[in-house]
Amino acid sequence: MNLSRVAERYYARSREILGTMTLAMTTALETDSVSHNFIVQMIPHHQAAVEMAQNLLQYTTCVPLQELADRIIIEQTRGIETMQDALPDCGRPQNTETELARYAARYRRITETMFARMGAACESANLNAGFLLRMLPHHEGAVEMARNALRLPVCETLRPTLCGIIDTQSQELAEMRRLLRRL
Repeated sequence: MNLSRVAERYYARSREILGTMTLAMTTALETDSVSHNFIVQMIPHHQAAVEMAQNLLQYTTCVPLQELADRIIIEQTRGIETMQDALPDCGRPQNTETELARYAARYRRITETMFARMGAACESANLNAGFLLRMLPHHEGAVEMARNALRLPVCETLRPTLCGIIDTQSQELAEMRRLLRRL
């Protein structure tokens, strides 16, 4: 399919964001703390959501998507700040090798699926649908990563953030599915 130059610019930036996120998440410096590992892996994930939403806002005239993108930017920016603040406390607790291995194995499965689904999302002239088709697996990945961390001993400072990711992004997932059906 031939895309307009506008669509090509939108998708080129979208692929760039995905590549940067994938690299940052897969090369994050891990320690013997599940809490620390989650934070250093989730910060680039949140940053990608902010950048994907900013990219969409340059092109969309769809008001519900503009509102969703604005909320994503606000919530994910706040989440980044909260995780950065929690990092010193959450770097201290140590997990067992077994716990770390369980976390890492499930994390790899979650992120491999997420990266593949985001990369395979259809690039059509409908940029709104293109955004949603990438953001759905992105948010699904965040929810699963938070659930993965909650299965193990984590820093008490991080617990509200994990629960917040699950609640907020699950609600946004439902909204995105509704919007995609309407498109």
